[in-house]
Amino acid sequence: MKTQIIRQTSLGIIRIEETDGAISALSFALPTELRQSRDSATPLLEEAFTQLLEYLEKKRKEFTIPLAPEGTDFNVEVWNEISKIPYGSTATYGELAKQIGRPKAFRATGTACGRNPVAVFIPCHRVVPANFVSENIKTYGGYYWGVSVKEKLLNLEGI
Repeated sequence: MKTQIIRQTSLGIIRIEETDGAISALSFALPTELRQSRDSATPLLEEAFTQLLEYLEKKRKEFTIPLAPEGTDFNVEVWNEISKIPYGSTATYGELAKQIGRPKAFRATGTACGRNPVAVFIPCHRVVPANFVSENIKTYGGYYWGVSVKEKLLNLEGI
């Protein structure tokens, strides 16, 4: 069974979904959805929202909630690797591809990042193009929620 909450954050209006006792999605919601939503928060959804707010307030560096993002085996493999990138650090698409044993799959790795349904909880914003690191050029690469949100999250972490 799916339940959700929709609430305001410093990033905007956020929807968090729970499926069968784990967080399955985190996304932006429209203002009309916030006004029309009936809060059906479970203890897990409340905890997920609290942890998200703590992260956005620089009071939390890791999330301790159960996650259950749905995707292909390859996507899940990439998301598991992304979850290992520490707060305040980045990895390139190429580095991730190498870490999962598929060094030529850097584009597919980028695609998997874009399909992450629990962005922030699995910190795909920490995955950047190679020139972000090697040339110290602030080219953030793509981000499902938009480059401005990715930049805000990276700046929040001091990157």
